[in-house]
Amino acid sequence: MIHYNNKRFRLLSTSDNSEVSTAILFKYQQEGNILTCTYSGEQILSGHLIGIIDSNGHITMRYHQINKNNELRTGTCYSKPEIMASGKIRLHEHWQWTSGDFSKGESILEEI
Repeated sequence: MIHYNNKRFRLLSTSDNSEVSTAILFKYQQEGNILTCTYSGEQILSGHLIGIIDSNGHITMRYHQINKNNELRTGTCYSKPEIMASGKIRLHEHWQWTSGDFSKGESILEEI
């Protein structure tokens, strides 16, 4: 199993309908197969995610965040890890808003 505890990630790329940016630091915590994360910066005043990690390190998660317009936004995300030659983790994410326009997108995050 991949362990995400105390790992930090930055965004490499994302769809245009995303509210996150490369300036945001995602701070992961893990206990057993439960993952939590906090994030904020630029357009996000406060963001959190909670997820379940399967035996392959894939994460099924839910997120909620408050943006600078004081809007509460929510969504779902499925994240598939890639272990790079450096040993760092790259996450390939497929997500969908469960508020607002319910649009879908993709993001890539990389461990720093």
